Amino acid sequence: MALGSPQHEHPFGHLIDTLQSEQYEERRYFNPQKLRDVRYEKLPFCMRVLLESTIRKCDGFYIKTDDVSSILDWQKQQNQAEVAFSPARVLLQDFTGIPAMVDLAAMRDALAKQGVDPNLVNPRCPTDLIVDHSLQIDYSKCAIQSPPSPMDESHGATTRSPAGRPSPRGSSSSGSHCSGQRPGHRGGCSKVSCSDAPSGRSAAVQIENTPLLCPFHLQPVSEPETMIRNQEMELIRNKERLQFFKWCSKAFKNINVVPPDINTVHQLNLEYLCQVVQEGEGFIYPDSVVGTDSHTTMINGLGILGWGVGGIESEAVMLGQPVSLTLPQVVGCKLVGTISPLATSIDIVLGITKHLRQAGIGGKFVEFFGPGVQQLSAPDRTTIANMCPEYNATVSFFPVDDITLQHFKHTICSEEKLVVLEDYLKAIKLFRSYSDQSEEPQYSEVIEMNLSSIVPHVSGPKRPQDRVAVTCMKEDFINCLNEKVGFKGFHISKEKQATQVPFLHEGAEYNLAHGSVVIAAVISCTNNCNPSVMLAAGLLAKKAIEAGLKVKPYIRTSLVPGSGIVTHYLNTSGVLPYLRKLGFEVVGYGCATCVGNTAPLPESVVDAIKQGDLVACGVLSGNRHLEGRLCDCVRANYLASPPLVVAYAIAGTVSINLETEPLGVNSEGKDVYLRDIWPSKEEVNHTEENIVIASMFKELRSRMEKGSSFWNSLESAESALFPWDPKSTYIRCPSFFNKLSKEACTPQSIEGAYPLLFLGDKVTTDHISPAGSIARVSAAAKYLQSKRLTPREFNSYGARRGNDAVMTRGTFASIKLQNRLIGKTGPRTLHIPSGQTLDVFEAAERYQRDGVPLIILAGKEYGSGSSRDWAAKGPYLMGVRAVIAESFEKIHRNHLVGMGIAPLQFLSGQNADSLELCGKERFTINIPQELTPRQQLVVQTSTGKSFSVTALFENDMDVAFFRHGGILKYVARSLLP
Repeated sequence: MALGSPQHEHPFGHLIDTLQSEQYEERRYFNPQKLRDVRYEKLPFCMRVLLESTIRKCDGFYIKTDDVSSILDWQKQQNQAEVAFSPARVLLQDFTGIPAMVDLAAMRDALAKQGVDPNLVNPRCPTDLIVDHSLQIDYSKCAIQSPPSPMDESHGATTRSPAGRPSPRGSSSSGSHCSGQRPGHRGGCSKVSCSDAPSGRSAAVQIENTPLLCPFHLQPVSEPETMIRNQEMELIRNKERLQFFKWCSKAFKNINVVPPDINTVHQLNLEYLCQVVQEGEGFIYPDSVVGTDSHTTMINGLGILGWGVGGIESEAVMLGQPVSLTLPQVVGCKLVGTISPLATSIDIVLGITKHLRQAGIGGKFVEFFGPGVQQLSAPDRTTIANMCPEYNATVSFFPVDDITLQHFKHTICSEEKLVVLEDYLKAIKLFRSYSDQSEEPQYSEVIEMNLSSIVPHVSGPKRPQDRVAVTCMKEDFINCLNEKVGFKGFHISKEKQATQVPFLHEGAEYNLAHGSVVIAAVISCTNNCNPSVMLAAGLLAKKAIEAGLKVKPYIRTSLVPGSGIVTHYLNTSGVLPYLRKLGFEVVGYGCATCVGNTAPLPESVVDAIKQGDLVACGVLSGNRHLEGRLCDCVRANYLASPPLVVAYAIAGTVSINLETEPLGVNSEGKDVYLRDIWPSKEEVNHTEENIVIASMFKELRSRMEKGSSFWNSLESAESALFPWDPKSTYIRCPSFFNKLSKEACTPQSIEGAYPLLFLGDKVTTDHISPAGSIARVSAAAKYLQSKRLTPREFNSYGARRGNDAVMTRGTFASIKLQNRLIGKTGPRTLHIPSGQTLDVFEAAERYQRDGVPLIILAGKEYGSGSSRDWAAKGPYLMGVRAVIAESFEKIHRNHLVGMGIAPLQFLSGQNADSLELCGKERFTINIPQELTPRQQLVVQTSTGKSFSVTALFENDMDVAFFRHGGILKYVARSLLP
């Protein structure tokens, strides 16, 4: 039902109101206050956003009047009623965006074969796709780490300036020259090209190292050759993917594709895409978003309701299907107390993460209130909201207040829009005033947190919830060495804990020991939206250099800001040269270290680690650090604030008490302690106030809108159907729509299935579908080698998500996978009928060839970690029909349902061990034709055992998706005549 229809055609047309002022043209909106229902003002603010959307989008089919009644009666209906929610927009990053768009392109093909106009397949919900996950660190510190090779596809020579960069015409000088003192580095560079590529590989992209211009002084702002070279390689190896995205931007309506080198997805969402109040179809309404990036929740810090969904769910929303959700409990988090001057936003984030994780708020919404909220800036709030997936909340919501409005003045709003925004939010009671106690909503429960209790922490060595006070770091690391192998332990014998291994690097001798830092990365995930912590890192670097401290050259240091604004304020504040001098150079813009795209460590370092069986460490300022994600040989990884990343890099070890032990010794032999160089809060605030100002945001927004000259010149097809290239190893038409029938089949029981894998607790999506590099001995590598690609040309699993042949072979390809069927780690399993141990893919292929269905047995929290649609698509294409586990991560459960795989949960108190399952039985799962949500099903084994499981279909829509064989087929059938 169109929003512009006459009022009597809309079930809630009588709620339409007009916003009027002399300062702007009148706007129409749906006013929930006209319901005259006292329950409205008692709703949490996030529930009010949900209610407005439900009222406005009510069509009697997907969204019913009963949904409105259920939300109004939220206090009684929470955790019971199912409602449908239509967000204002969808946000995709390229790792999850490319399979979504490949699926839509494949759906066009399938419908065209059925005689349906393929142009009918378009996103119906406005969609933004940001290409930001393709950056890899090939170069660091202006030196070639491993000379990368372009892809074997034929590329035409292209010259471009970095995306959005205003290149001064007539200038031939470089923005900066390098001394050339490091091995392998060409001194005095003014141009960068691929001349270092192996012979036979022509340079595909050439980028002039022309300077950025400071928006205030119009003076050159130098950027390192490192960044230019990494961008160069990003465009070379990903040209085929980018051509597909370019075709999508032209072929599909209602989608906006942002090319690489512009910004990271979460920064664009915060700085450019968010509107707070949207306008469309003649109405204004609150902005809201669902996104496939785990950082989508950052937007809740600005009072915009948004959360992460799976790639499969996002495709359904793009095609007009609402998100179905059980009305959540909303936990009120009351912040009191005064923040310590030494505590950064990262400390606050980790403190709240631990507090809420212990409170057990999985699957709930969190809404912050109390006097402590007013001490948090808008960047602080987005940083806090970003981490809510780590304590398993769906949303961490900060309602719009005066501090948020002040932030909007500097970022996204014109003066007129700011007035409209404030008037509208106040008109529908979505503006928060902490001075008015009558505005206090009713929450499911209230958790209080005293901000004065927060002290600096790091998190690790394997999980983000394992926080360690900085003052206790040395003691905790020693305890980790002593503990048995597990979530924290490494089980290093006492006699080996003092092991030191000497090695040579660049002609000098160094020693590595347990706790030695070999990777130190200041990355974008939680920090570039918050200038204070990045500036603190820069000021710390400045003081460290002035004190005569250095970072050992073998440590792989990098700075991936994720946003041009960070480079600007670090540069114009004068701290970037000091970070660079310590080795923290800007290597590019995009997700790199945090998704496993780390350059290989020097061979001498790797050899030393292996020789001493050392627990080497990585320190990064992101929000994900699962074991083995940064590098296979780096077993301990810690999350820390940016200044602490720099501090630990200087110290060269995590086995240090930063309060009592010196970071290092200056040239005069004097000990230098952290307290000597730690910047005060006043210093940071002064720098922030004088550097991060409104004109900087506006200038950078202008640069982003201009786009990339490389993208603008990129050629792509003009057809409604994508011209699939059978030789392509990046883009391949998937088989999801093969033999698409007009009618869905009734659910079929699963008979005589073998377990493909028998897994334990905490199996993450990194275990199921890795996003990092492709191992040379993997099934995916064998496939790529059959296509005549060399290992240097493999790229990453994330980059090849548009190729189902690669991704299926990459399913369960993690070296950290612990499969009880074989009793050791690795991507291998037992082919039960033959007794052979095979690669997981090869075993699945053999089962499929024999017509044998498959299941997976697992423990608690199956599918935790980053949202990955291929963690469900891969098992589906392998022939997996069901997963039986003790519990599931919510988004992954949704993915399984979306692919037609049954998520089955052991009954409370039961698991594979208590049922004495060995994993080698055959399983028959009886599925009735009239399947209902959360129905108990009977499982029978070939050994005569029988037990019950709960089918985790949460609502009728889940059952419908399962019956159709997944969301994609459900949507495709809806378009058939």
